[in-house]
Amino acid sequence: MAEKEVLLKVEDLYKHFPIRKGLFSGSREKVHAVDGISFEIYQGETLGLVGESGCGKSTTGRTILQLYRPTSGSVFFEGEDLAKLKGEALRKKRRYVQMIFQDPYASLNPRMTVGQIIGEPMEIHNTYKGAEQLRRVEELLELVGLNPAFINRYPHEFSGGQRQRIGVARALALQPKLIVCDEPISALDVSIQAQVVNLLEDLQEELGLTYLFIAHDLSMVRHISDRVAVMYLGIIVELADRNELYATPIHPYTKALLSAVPFPDPFIEENRKRIILEGDVPSPVNPPSGCRFRTRCQYAKEICAEEKPEFREVLPGHYAACHFSDELK
Repeated sequence: MAEKEVLLKVEDLYKHFPIRKGLFSGSREKVHAVDGISFEIYQGETLGLVGESGCGKSTTGRTILQLYRPTSGSVFFEGEDLAKLKGEALRKKRRYVQMIFQDPYASLNPRMTVGQIIGEPMEIHNTYKGAEQLRRVEELLELVGLNPAFINRYPHEFSGGQRQRIGVARALALQPKLIVCDEPISALDVSIQAQVVNLLEDLQEELGLTYLFIAHDLSMVRHISDRVAVMYLGIIVELADRNELYATPIHPYTKALLSAVPFPDPFIEENRKRIILEGDVPSPVNPPSGCRFRTRCQYAKEICAEEKPEFREVLPGHYAACHFSDELK
């Protein structure tokens, strides 16, 4: 089998947000939003990134795009570290890494027509002008399943699903190689979610796109992803092929998450054991020592408080950060 080509490589990425308590306070507290994560995304694949709200998924996506500059670490896109680029050099790279935002109501400028919204990236990057740009916008609208005749309409004239399609068309305007999908379906009706996911899959096949798909809906992530990374309190605790992760989860947090996903067979569903996590998610301002998950883990022992578990390959292509991963696999 041919070696897969790495399109994006994230190495030891940190993003901390300082907390200012007052104008003259010298507080050094900070939110550990992303706290030392590493992973790769291969050309043409979809990597799903899942976890509870507030675990750092969206911050990871925005830091990859350099919408947030990382506190430390590297983001290699096609071998070049985006974290080291500035100004024009970063702008040129950005056209190949685009984002679909979570809220289709907030991410589109209400004062601009659909044609202006989709055409704006072309203006900024000077790729298409005049009649050529108009033709390209109409092409993109057709590509995402919208009528090109809508080109002069405003965002408020569309439904949520249609607006998200406009967001997808805008992300495609510069022919990107990687698209960060930041919970692109969570604000939509359930009936519309499947349509948008199917559209993303069709576009991936047609245009050879690569996705980082951020979500908290585990069944949807299983449907769209090739591999899945599970995030908890700023770190990745498990990463594996989607079928393997769902069949044989190793990390106690992943086991608990998957036990909450409804199963379509009523007999299996009735006899399945749910894992209820005790306590609340600790504050990202003051995360627990050692293993982040130890305060809610049924397997936690002394070593979990003293030593941070290594994120290592437990089975071929299956990584986990747990001191007891060999016993739990």
